[in-house]
Amino acid sequence: MRLALIVVGRLKRGPERDLAETYRERADALARGLGLSAVQLTELAESRARRAADRAAEEGAAILAAVPPGSALVVLDEGGRSVTSLALSDQVAAWRDGGRPGLAVVIGGADGLCESVKRRADLLFAFGAATLPHGLVRVLVLEQLYRVMTILAGHPYHRGAP
Repeated sequence: MRLALIVVGRLKRGPERDLAETYRERADALARGLGLSAVQLTELAESRARRAADRAAEEGAAILAAVPPGSALVVLDEGGRSVTSLALSDQVAAWRDGGRPGLAVVIGGADGLCESVKRRADLLFAFGAATLPHGLVRVLVLEQLYRVMTILAGHPYHRGAP
């Protein structure tokens, strides 16, 4: 199963980018043995449209164009569900074992996501009700992908309740 992280915007050099890359490298080291690919990162340019709705629409079109065909789509959204790491690992395994060719995770831009992206999502996911900085969300997503892989591999990294 091909893994893709599709984000609007770029991370500047600094601790968030370094930590995100650390988790990406850790995930990539486990991926192959689990029938998964390395995480392909696609950074999309932020729209320069004047109105927020137009920016979200332009970014949404670019996001949907970047999603590999047939992929399950997890979209980070403040209105999404809170899902445990174990439940997320079960879902990823079900998609993989069910023959989905890919899993794409989307982090939208500052103006949020247009409805077409939300409608396409297989899972609307939230890390909670708080608004978090884009760079921190990227770190959290990559850490969760790594954690999912450690759960699937039976690695002791995840020590949560069974």
